[in-house]
Amino acid sequence: MSQTSNQFDQAIASCSDIFIKKTKDYGTAWRVLRIISVVDQIFIKALRIRTIQDLGSQKVEDDIQSEFKGILNYAVIGLIQLKLGDPKVEELPVEQLQALYQENVLFAKNTMLDKNHDYGEAWRDMSQESYADLILMKLLRIRQIITNDGKTLISEGIDANFVDILNYAAFALIQLAEGKHKK
Repeated sequence: MSQTSNQFDQAIASCSDIFIKKTKDYGTAWRVLRIISVVDQIFIKALRIRTIQDLGSQKVEDDIQSEFKGILNYAVIGLIQLKLGDPKVEELPVEQLQALYQENVLFAKNTMLDKNHDYGEAWRDMSQESYADLILMKLLRIRQIITNDGKTLISEGIDANFVDILNYAAFALIQLAEGKHKK
């Protein structure tokens, strides 16, 4: 389990580095995004991964690994937006964002470690195609929850789905780093 913990931390470190650098370039322009817009940004990336997988080729430079990193970072944005609420034009200090980022990935990591205990790291035997499909499914679930005014009868909420998306993207990145799937 410590190997998974270390690999997760490495995947997060590369994503966090991109997130902070983009924040320094663009500020927190994403603060204006409503949850459905965050969902759509992840949807675009997951659908692109699926298209590349199905076609076996791509015409735009960003590879599958870059798209999974983007998905992970948008999942963090979704969690931050849920926590902060009220999407608006707002510039947040980089230090505050780093703390919010770390808080959310730590929660996702702890969730992942708990689930790994119960599921025996079944994700290690999953295909990259499954990660894209599961992420798309989670996005469709979030859309339905939004349609239901954020209410569920017995199911997890939007936040739990973003955590799962973050973890699926991290698993894909770990497997890519291990050379289990094409980049």
